[in-house]
Amino acid sequence: MLCATSRLLAARTATALPAQPRGRGPGARCRRRELHFPGHPELPLGDFLAGRLPRSSVSAGRRAILRRGRMPPAVRGGPAGVELRPRRGRCGPQVTRAVGPDVAAEPTARSPKRPARGSRRFEAAGRWALLALVTLLAFATRFHRLDEPPHICWDETHFGKMGSYYINRTFFFDVHPPLGKMLIGLAGYLSGYDGTFLFQKPGDKYEHHNYMGMRGFCAFLGSLLVPFAYLTVLELSKSLPAALLTAALLTFDTGCLTLSQYILLDPILMFFIMAAMLSMVKYNSCADRPFSAPWWFWLSLTGINLAGALGVKFVGLFIILQVGWNTISDLWHLFGDLSLSVVTVGKHLTARILCLIVLPLTLYTATYAVHFMVLNKSGPGDGFFSSAFQARLSGNNLHNASIPEHLAYGSVITVKNVRMAMGYLHSHRHLYPEGIGARQQQVTTYLHKDYNNLWIIKKHNTNADPLDPSFPVEFVRHGDIIRLEHKETSRNLHSHYHEAPLTRKHYQVTGYGINGTGDSNDFWRIEVVNRKFGNRIKVLRSRIRLIHLVTGCVLGSSGKVLPKWGWEQLEVTCTPYLKETLNSIWNVEDHINPKLPNISLDVLQPTFPEILLESHMVMIRGNNGLKPKDNEFTSKPWHWPINYQGLRFSGINDTDFRVYLLGNPVVWWLNLLSIALYLLLGSIIAVAMQRGACLPAEVEGILWDTLLRLCAWSLASSSLARGIYAVGLLSLLLGTAYRSQLLYHPSTPAASL
Repeated sequence: MLCATSRLLAARTATALPAQPRGRGPGARCRRRELHFPGHPELPLGDFLAGRLPRSSVSAGRRAILRRGRMPPAVRGGPAGVELRPRRGRCGPQVTRAVGPDVAAEPTARSPKRPARGSRRFEAAGRWALLALVTLLAFATRFHRLDEPPHICWDETHFGKMGSYYINRTFFFDVHPPLGKMLIGLAGYLSGYDGTFLFQKPGDKYEHHNYMGMRGFCAFLGSLLVPFAYLTVLELSKSLPAALLTAALLTFDTGCLTLSQYILLDPILMFFIMAAMLSMVKYNSCADRPFSAPWWFWLSLTGINLAGALGVKFVGLFIILQVGWNTISDLWHLFGDLSLSVVTVGKHLTARILCLIVLPLTLYTATYAVHFMVLNKSGPGDGFFSSAFQARLSGNNLHNASIPEHLAYGSVITVKNVRMAMGYLHSHRHLYPEGIGARQQQVTTYLHKDYNNLWIIKKHNTNADPLDPSFPVEFVRHGDIIRLEHKETSRNLHSHYHEAPLTRKHYQVTGYGINGTGDSNDFWRIEVVNRKFGNRIKVLRSRIRLIHLVTGCVLGSSGKVLPKWGWEQLEVTCTPYLKETLNSIWNVEDHINPKLPNISLDVLQPTFPEILLESHMVMIRGNNGLKPKDNEFTSKPWHWPINYQGLRFSGINDTDFRVYLLGNPVVWWLNLLSIALYLLLGSIIAVAMQRGACLPAEVEGILWDTLLRLCAWSLASSSLARGIYAVGLLSLLLGTAYRSQLLYHPSTPAASL
């Protein structure tokens, strides 16, 4: 910039100073060319590579005029053009403004005439017409044959079912935040769907159930991706061909099109991500008008869209990182602008904290408040959460329940692991397979309510029935030796030195004995965490551990999913490591004993912050536990970027209506090539600039033109011959559309992609 400033001063004093001889002295060292973005002479390459946008192509001097409250001079022209416009003011003589590299202008030069008002109106009407055309084409492709196939496709079985849960107000658990499913349920409710379809498995016919409202909502949001991308690229590049090319590539991408036509979270997530990107670009373009109404609008809308992206899936964090990087970079440049006061910089920082942190967090939290308010009935997700959480769900056996407060012998109980999403101590009549420890009855943890979760607590040295009216009530105390008998099978909780099925160096836990009669390996010492011997054990509140009397190991759940022979339930082991962990701590939840008085559980209901924290802990643990099942189709992470293989959405037989998710190879592979060239050429130019290399103007132009045209169409330059560019662009569009047609309408009859 120092060299550019020197040239500007030389232009102003050309008539006053004699010409200086050229040489290679110290002055020549200042002749370092600074690489700029064509079309934006004031934008250095470093800012462009960092993702910073020009402040409406406004130079530093122009911004200074705006800060002093005066109207700026009008500036127009291409990157290679030169424009002179005198700035008039009452405080000094006219100052000549030069635009364009290495140009000295005469004070008497005339500015070009402004275009006629009718011409401007015609241009604006043309842009609106193109936007309408792009939007119409996007909606036409996304809503084409939307009702086909009339059966469940792929993950519609999950997200359609969750939409039904919202309509029926039934509580469920999912590893994703609730916003996307709530919107799907709302769309179904408003379109007349009653929430009675079961969504059991892919291929089930919808029959008379109204599913088009939910599919139409997802297709609507998916259609808006195309105009959003068009507007974003147009705002970034000011190039209409680049924006049209972007819209065309996205319109004819079969991968994006297929994801937009079914009841999935993907189109909702992509909508919020694209909307956040467009809002960020828009408020960047308002940087020369800080704290104006448009600036506040786009900044606030960015925060709203960030909350929406994170509220659909946790991968929305990536757009948050993008906006965060842009915000930090913007604040860093403002901090370095010495013409701004510290108070002004503080206002900028406060505005971004309010709109990009406080507002998104508030909206994100509000979605959970609505989620918990709507889903107030007991459902399949109860077992993933704590006993106190379940007490707030109507229909749950803990809701408005009254149960005995202290544990006594003879009570029928359920034992729940206190670690979230670990489930209840469970057993069933199935045995461990041959070669997996002792061939005895399986003991697992199960996440759902079930009769096989019930156990009877008994003394270790007697088979007498403690519920006999002739026997007095005897409470279980900290340090007692007990025996747990499975109510449905009458086998005792048992452990021995055989190795656990999945976890090495842990012992196997089984069900053993006949009608409660076993051996000494059925004895367990019950301990209350941080309590003294002799204390009673409270239901729901006491955190207990079960120590095996013979081996000295501690009963726990590893959290590992058993194979199909274990019904994909969670492994229970007896660990010889006595360190206290949540995996080995339990609490008594259900408690049935007719000989004891009951107390109300209303006092146990948690507060909203506790519910919010617990739900996130359960979701995080659920995400970490996601693993492919046996013989399940899986793909590697590198398969998707290169479009290596697709995913079958529907159709097994040749006669079925087949849907196959596969991206358009022309779009995907060209995108990868563009990214690679962009990074390569951008790095070369950045290194050259950092090293102070003086590139000839023609070399600089070639580098920039290659960088822009091959790697970022949204930044297309208008300096080359438009004929060649138009032919290449048309060929690319025709190839993309043709390939999309082949993918979307394959030759097999009754098939669709």
